[in-house]
Amino acid sequence: MMKGISLVELATKIEANKAHKKDFLAPTTGLRMLTEGVEQPELVIPDQGHFPIQPVAHTQLAEYLGIPGRYYDKMREQTPALLAENVNTWLSTRKDTRMVRTLRGNARAFLSNSYNRIEHEEISEVALPVLLKVPGISVVSAEITERRLYIQATTDRIQGEVKKGDVVQAGVVISNSEIGYGAVSVAAMDWRLWCLNGAIAANKFRAYHVGRRIEDNAALWSQETLRADDRAVLLKVRDMVAAAVDAVQFNLRLDRMKELAGEAKVTGDPATVVKVLATKVGASEGEQGSILRSLIEGGDLSAWGLINAVTAQAHTARSYDRAVEFEVAGGSLIDLPNTAWKEILAAA
Repeated sequence: MMKGISLVELATKIEANKAHKKDFLAPTTGLRMLTEGVEQPELVIPDQGHFPIQPVAHTQLAEYLGIPGRYYDKMREQTPALLAENVNTWLSTRKDTRMVRTLRGNARAFLSNSYNRIEHEEISEVALPVLLKVPGISVVSAEITERRLYIQATTDRIQGEVKKGDVVQAGVVISNSEIGYGAVSVAAMDWRLWCLNGAIAANKFRAYHVGRRIEDNAALWSQETLRADDRAVLLKVRDMVAAAVDAVQFNLRLDRMKELAGEAKVTGDPATVVKVLATKVGASEGEQGSILRSLIEGGDLSAWGLINAVTAQAHTARSYDRAVEFEVAGGSLIDLPNTAWKEILAAA
């Protein structure tokens, strides 16, 4: 996994962002994109101001209006005026209310007015006190990316050997998105001490950011609205953090890891096996080559070796978000049925 930042740095970053967030509701017929006379496209919200549009909000705006992403990006790069004409034309045809989330005066998300805002500070305030009470706990990685908050922690009180000298510890991953990129999530994590790779379990608690529709800014800014929507989710997060680091469940996963490290050996061509595996986990051609190198360097031609070759990509991924995706892929491979593993291992 990527190292990320310390808990102190995380808290500082969360607090700094908290003071600069502001959200708005606006009818789509009143919104417009401005490209003339500005360095980058801006979203104009009547009576509120002009907000430079960030990459995620661009993507969400394109999806909402049904403009193909590649064409949207081409217009943005080559003909901004044409992009504004397209966006403004289609916005004017929609009879809808949208939520625009801003940070430091920039439009960071373009969302439904039923989007349930669960903030990073709320998650950290609820989850960290519970997490830090777990015996032997250590936060091994944390980060806030443009899209998500991540907190990854392990405990040395719950661990075991997959094979001699190959020790795995139990852990937990807490994540959240404030801008529509995924649910609030609490998942068990298996952390391999040998290479500091993490595999995130597929069975996790998720709470989606779907709430009741809000029709005006007065309601949007109401603390009563926020508390009513968030309370149940935050209580569940607290309970799931405590439950995620569970010795019984860890030992069940450990048994499965031992099984995959034992008789589940590569019988086909390793390069082809990796190609099939890379397709299954959504790895690019370049990432596929890196997985093969990690497999060869690891010297373990078993299903367990393949899993660790995948999670090893978390160290060199292009972003923290992508690193976590490789950890999730590793967790999904642990849960893969034996029939599917037989097909992968025998690929030729």
